[in-house]
Amino acid sequence: MARLVGVVAALREHCPWTGALTHDSLTTYLLEESYELIEAIETGHSDQISGELGDILLQVVLHARLAQESGQFDVADVARGLSDKMIRRSPHVFHPDGTLQSSFPATIEEIEASWERVKAEERAAEELAIPVVGIAQPDSPFAGIPRSLPALAMAQKSLERAARAGLGAVPPAVHLAEHVETEDELGKVLFGVVQAAQERGLDAERALRLAVLSFQAEN
Repeated sequence: MARLVGVVAALREHCPWTGALTHDSLTTYLLEESYELIEAIETGHSDQISGELGDILLQVVLHARLAQESGQFDVADVARGLSDKMIRRSPHVFHPDGTLQSSFPATIEEIEASWERVKAEERAAEELAIPVVGIAQPDSPFAGIPRSLPALAMAQKSLERAARAGLGAVPPAVHLAEHVETEDELGKVLFGVVQAAQERGLDAERALRLAVLSFQAEN
Protein backbone atom coordinates (compact mmCIF):
# COMPACT_ATOMS: atom_id res chain seq x y z
CA MET A 1 0.00 0.00 0.00
CA ALA A 2 2.86 2.36 0.83
CA ARG A 3 4.42 1.59 -2.56
CA LEU A 4 1.14 2.40 -4.34
CA VAL A 5 0.88 5.73 -2.49
CA GLY A 6 4.44 6.52 -3.57
CA VAL A 7 3.76 5.59 -7.19
CA VAL A 8 0.70 7.85 -7.30
CA ALA A 9 2.65 10.71 -5.70
CA ALA A 10 5.37 10.36 -8.35
CA LEU A 11 2.79 10.30 -11.15
CA ARG A 12 1.15 13.45 -9.80
CA GLU A 13 4.54 15.18 -9.84
CA HIS A 14 6.05 13.92 -13.09
CA CYS A 15 3.14 12.84 -15.36
CA PRO A 16 1.33 15.82 -16.94
CA TRP A 17 -1.87 13.81 -17.52
CA THR A 18 -2.06 12.55 -13.92
CA GLY A 19 -1.00 15.95 -12.63
CA ALA A 20 -3.97 17.58 -14.35
CA LEU A 21 -6.55 15.33 -12.66
CA THR A 22 -9.11 16.84 -10.29
CA HIS A 23 -11.76 15.42 -7.99
CA ASP A 24 -14.38 16.35 -10.59
CA SER A 25 -12.55 14.84 -13.56
CA LEU A 26 -12.04 11.56 -11.69
CA THR A 27 -15.72 10.92 -11.00
CA THR A 28 -16.33 9.42 -14.44
CA TYR A 29 -13.50 6.94 -13.98
CA LEU A 30 -14.74 5.87 -10.55
CA LEU A 31 -18.16 5.13 -11.98
CA GLU A 32 -16.72 3.17 -14.93
CA GLU A 33 -14.37 1.14 -12.74
CA SER A 34 -17.22 0.27 -10.35
CA TYR A 35 -19.34 -1.05 -13.20
CA GLU A 36 -16.40 -3.06 -14.54
CA LEU A 37 -15.98 -4.72 -11.13
CA ILE A 38 -19.70 -5.53 -11.03
CA GLU A 39 -19.47 -7.02 -14.52
CA ALA A 40 -16.54 -9.23 -13.51
CA ILE A 41 -18.52 -10.49 -10.51
CA GLU A 42 -21.75 -11.05 -12.41
CA THR A 43 -20.06 -12.86 -15.32
CA GLY A 44 -18.10 -15.14 -13.02
CA HIS A 45 -14.68 -13.85 -14.11
CA SER A 46 -13.15 -14.27 -10.64
CA ASP A 47 -9.67 -13.95 -12.16
CA GLN A 48 -10.48 -10.32 -13.04
CA ILE A 49 -11.87 -9.25 -9.68
CA SER A 50 -8.47 -8.51 -8.13
CA GLY A 51 -7.50 -6.24 -11.02
CA GLU A 52 -10.84 -4.43 -10.98
CA LEU A 53 -10.57 -3.88 -7.23
CA GLY A 54 -7.12 -2.44 -7.88
CA ASP A 55 -8.58 0.03 -10.36
CA ILE A 56 -11.08 1.19 -7.75
CA LEU A 57 -8.35 1.40 -5.10
CA LEU A 58 -6.39 3.62 -7.49
CA GLN A 59 -9.30 6.05 -7.54
CA VAL A 60 -9.31 6.15 -3.73
CA VAL A 61 -5.56 6.79 -3.57
CA LEU A 62 -5.76 9.47 -6.27
CA HIS A 63 -8.55 11.34 -4.49
CA ALA A 64 -6.65 11.08 -1.20
CA ARG A 65 -3.49 12.41 -2.88
CA LEU A 66 -5.37 15.39 -4.31
CA ALA A 67 -6.72 16.15 -0.84
CA GLN A 68 -3.26 15.76 0.70
CA GLU A 69 -1.81 18.26 -1.75
CA SER A 70 -4.37 20.84 -0.62
CA GLY A 71 -3.76 20.09 3.06
CA GLN A 72 -7.09 18.40 3.75
CA PHE A 73 -6.33 14.74 4.51
CA ASP A 74 -4.30 11.80 3.23
CA VAL A 75 -4.93 8.11 2.56
CA ALA A 76 -4.00 7.20 6.15
CA ASP A 77 -6.78 9.50 7.37
CA VAL A 78 -9.18 7.74 5.00
CA ALA A 79 -8.24 4.30 6.36
CA ARG A 80 -8.30 5.52 9.95
CA GLY A 81 -11.70 7.14 9.55
CA LEU A 82 -13.12 4.02 7.92
CA SER A 83 -11.81 1.79 10.71
CA ASP A 84 -13.29 4.09 13.35
CA LYS A 85 -16.64 4.16 11.56
CA MET A 86 -16.85 0.37 11.23
CA ILE A 87 -16.06 -0.03 14.94
CA ARG A 88 -18.58 2.66 15.89
CA ARG A 89 -21.33 1.17 13.72
CA SER A 90 -20.71 -2.43 14.83
CA PRO A 91 -21.25 -2.48 18.61
CA HIS A 92 -22.34 -6.12 18.27
CA VAL A 93 -18.72 -6.96 17.40
CA PHE A 94 -16.55 -4.22 18.96
CA HIS A 95 -16.25 -2.29 22.20
CA PRO A 96 -15.87 1.50 21.64
CA ASP A 97 -12.09 1.15 21.98
CA GLY A 98 -11.98 -1.36 19.09
CA THR A 99 -11.48 -4.51 21.15
CA LEU A 100 -13.75 -7.46 20.44
CA GLN A 101 -16.87 -8.20 22.44
CA SER A 102 -16.80 -11.39 24.51
CA SER A 103 -19.77 -12.83 22.58
CA PHE A 104 -21.65 -12.07 19.40
CA PRO A 105 -25.34 -12.91 19.89
CA ALA A 106 -26.83 -10.29 17.53
CA THR A 107 -29.33 -11.37 14.89
CA ILE A 108 -29.36 -9.89 11.39
CA GLU A 109 -32.41 -7.80 12.35
CA GLU A 110 -30.67 -6.49 15.48
CA ILE A 111 -27.53 -5.68 13.49
CA GLU A 112 -29.48 -3.70 10.89
CA ALA A 113 -31.42 -1.83 13.59
CA SER A 114 -28.20 -0.99 15.45
CA TRP A 115 -26.48 0.14 12.24
CA GLU A 116 -29.34 2.49 11.36
CA ARG A 117 -29.51 3.82 14.94
CA VAL A 118 -25.81 4.68 14.99
CA LYS A 119 -26.05 6.30 11.55
CA ALA A 120 -28.99 8.41 12.76
CA GLU A 121 -26.99 9.48 15.81
CA GLU A 122 -24.06 10.44 13.59
CA ARG A 123 -26.29 12.53 11.33
CA ALA A 124 -27.88 14.24 14.33
CA ALA A 125 -24.44 15.10 15.72
CA GLU A 126 -23.28 16.73 12.51
CA GLU A 127 -23.68 20.43 11.98
CA LEU A 128 -26.67 21.07 9.75
CA ALA A 129 -25.62 22.26 6.33
CA ILE A 130 -27.60 24.80 4.32
CA PRO A 131 -30.71 22.96 3.05
CA VAL A 132 -30.59 22.05 -0.62
CA VAL A 133 -33.80 21.55 -2.58
CA GLY A 134 -34.34 17.87 -3.39
CA ILE A 135 -31.66 16.62 -0.97
CA ALA A 136 -32.81 14.53 1.98
CA GLN A 137 -32.17 16.32 5.28
CA PRO A 138 -29.97 14.74 8.02
CA ASP A 139 -32.95 13.41 10.00
CA SER A 140 -34.52 11.77 6.95
CA PRO A 141 -34.34 7.97 6.56
CA PHE A 142 -33.13 8.68 3.00
CA ALA A 143 -30.18 10.84 4.05
CA GLY A 144 -26.96 9.73 2.40
CA ILE A 145 -28.54 8.05 -0.63
CA PRO A 146 -26.65 9.59 -3.60
CA ARG A 147 -28.86 11.24 -6.20
CA SER A 148 -26.24 10.19 -8.76
CA LEU A 149 -27.22 6.52 -8.34
CA PRO A 150 -28.98 4.92 -11.30
CA ALA A 151 -32.73 5.30 -10.78
CA LEU A 152 -33.35 1.60 -10.20
CA ALA A 153 -30.62 1.39 -7.55
CA MET A 154 -31.90 4.57 -5.92
CA ALA A 155 -35.44 3.15 -5.87
CA GLN A 156 -34.31 -0.10 -4.26
CA LYS A 157 -32.19 1.72 -1.67
CA SER A 158 -35.04 4.08 -0.83
CA LEU A 159 -37.51 1.24 -0.33
CA GLU A 160 -35.04 -0.59 1.92
CA ARG A 161 -34.61 2.54 4.07
CA ALA A 162 -38.37 3.13 4.14
CA ALA A 163 -39.01 -0.43 5.32
CA ARG A 164 -36.46 -0.12 8.11
CA ALA A 165 -38.02 3.19 9.19
CA GLY A 166 -41.49 1.65 9.19
CA LEU A 167 -42.77 3.80 6.35
CA GLY A 168 -45.41 2.61 3.93
CA ALA A 169 -44.43 1.43 0.47
CA VAL A 170 -45.88 2.79 -2.75
CA PRO A 171 -48.91 0.74 -3.87
CA PRO A 172 -47.86 -0.88 -7.15
CA ALA A 173 -49.59 0.61 -10.17
CA VAL A 174 -49.16 -2.69 -12.00
CA HIS A 175 -49.00 -6.04 -10.21
CA LEU A 176 -46.28 -8.41 -11.35
CA ALA A 177 -47.46 -11.55 -13.01
CA GLU A 178 -47.62 -14.47 -10.62
CA HIS A 179 -44.99 -16.40 -12.57
CA VAL A 180 -42.30 -13.77 -11.92
CA GLU A 181 -40.22 -15.52 -9.29
CA THR A 182 -36.63 -15.26 -10.56
CA GLU A 183 -34.31 -12.37 -11.38
CA ASP A 184 -34.27 -13.52 -15.01
CA GLU A 185 -38.05 -13.29 -15.24
CA LEU A 186 -38.10 -9.98 -13.41
CA GLY A 187 -35.41 -8.63 -15.73
CA LYS A 188 -37.57 -9.40 -18.75
CA VAL A 189 -40.53 -7.60 -17.17
CA LEU A 190 -38.40 -4.53 -16.40
CA PHE A 191 -36.95 -4.59 -19.90
CA GLY A 192 -40.48 -4.71 -21.26
CA VAL A 193 -41.41 -1.66 -19.19
CA VAL A 194 -38.46 0.26 -20.64
CA GLN A 195 -39.42 -0.81 -24.16
CA ALA A 196 -43.03 0.29 -23.61
CA ALA A 197 -41.82 3.64 -22.27
CA GLN A 198 -39.58 4.15 -25.31
CA GLU A 199 -42.44 3.39 -27.67
CA ARG A 200 -44.45 6.14 -25.96
CA GLY A 201 -41.61 8.63 -26.07
CA LEU A 202 -41.04 8.46 -22.32
CA ASP A 203 -37.70 8.37 -20.47
CA ALA A 204 -37.88 5.39 -18.10
CA GLU A 205 -34.76 6.41 -16.15
CA ARG A 206 -36.02 9.95 -15.57
CA ALA A 207 -39.56 8.76 -14.79
CA LEU A 208 -38.34 6.37 -12.09
CA ARG A 209 -35.93 8.94 -10.65
CA LEU A 210 -38.73 11.50 -10.31
CA ALA A 211 -41.00 8.89 -8.70
CA VAL A 212 -38.31 8.00 -6.17
CA LEU A 213 -37.64 11.65 -5.30
CA SER A 214 -41.37 12.20 -4.88
CA PHE A 215 -41.58 9.17 -2.57
CA GLN A 216 -38.69 10.51 -0.48
CA ALA A 217 -40.27 13.95 -0.24
CA GLU A 218 -43.61 12.54 0.90
CA ASN A 219 -41.99 10.44 3.62
